[in-house]
Amino acid sequence: MAVLIGTRDGVFRTASIPVDDVEQVLDSGDTPRVQTFPDIDGVFAATKSGLHRSMDDGRTWEDLGVPQEVYSVVASPNGERLYAGIHPAHLYVSIDRGETWRELEGFQDLPSRDQWHTPRHRNEAHVRSLGVHPETPDRVIAGVEVGGVHVSEDQGETWTERRDGVHDDVHHVLVLGADEYVASCGDGLYRTRDAGQSWTRLDTELNHRYFREAFTLDGRLYAAAARSSPGTWSGEGGADAVLLESTDRGETFESVTYPGGPAEVILAWTDVDGHVLAGTNAGRFINRDEKGSWTDAGMVPVGIRSLAVC
Repeated sequence: MAVLIGTRDGVFRTASIPVDDVEQVLDSGDTPRVQTFPDIDGVFAATKSGLHRSMDDGRTWEDLGVPQEVYSVVASPNGERLYAGIHPAHLYVSIDRGETWRELEGFQDLPSRDQWHTPRHRNEAHVRSLGVHPETPDRVIAGVEVGGVHVSEDQGETWTERRDGVHDDVHHVLVLGADEYVASCGDGLYRTRDAGQSWTRLDTELNHRYFREAFTLDGRLYAAAARSSPGTWSGEGGADAVLLESTDRGETFESVTYPGGPAEVILAWTDVDGHVLAGTNAGRFINRDEKGSWTDAGMVPVGIRSLAVC
């Protein structure tokens, strides 16, 4: 078992939790996503310098030749199609497991396309999140920062906007079921049960609004939120963050204490042998034990953006 860690300085690797030894294995710059998929070999790293793949548990990497900065990657349930979301907000697909790529030009035809931008990112947008579900193998769900949620029913060739009722600063879309998703946004946490045709806000009883990513394991939903956006996290109180757990799919949440909180905010999650491992903006790992308590599990020298186990 190895844990791969996407950071702002590339990908790091550790073979032990708690972490007592970590090494940098990919000098790729900012790495928003490291990810594995059930039906395609290797681990993928979506990075500022492109999309990379490792076939030896993260020890060595190859560049798959996707243009621009890659923010997201997902594989179809059968592993035959690989999708990559980039900055600026375009989508690419490979049908030969990453050997060649074609742009999905229909993504540019969405009516709101000329509204997708954010001053923080050169006044452009990017495809921050991509998802699929085995029960709807031809459906692709894309979350755009800043631009909303959009859905394709034909493997990415044509698209429908599902952005009404959800904040348009979309950081991550967690696919819980064929039609049920949870969107973590710059202003709120939202759920849909009809593939984005309508959305319900889940954080109305909370004082924190900036959500980066949600996670689920064994029927429990995890989310973390900061008081405000990253520009405020370096202040005296840090991120002023919360860690939230729900046993009813987001109907209610319990706020729990964790190492590093509230100054540090959790930005990444993964499953290690049936236990939740999370990573913070300060580079801290925290692990949820059998009793439901969160414990310190070590550090890496830079803030954690994403996690994957291989």
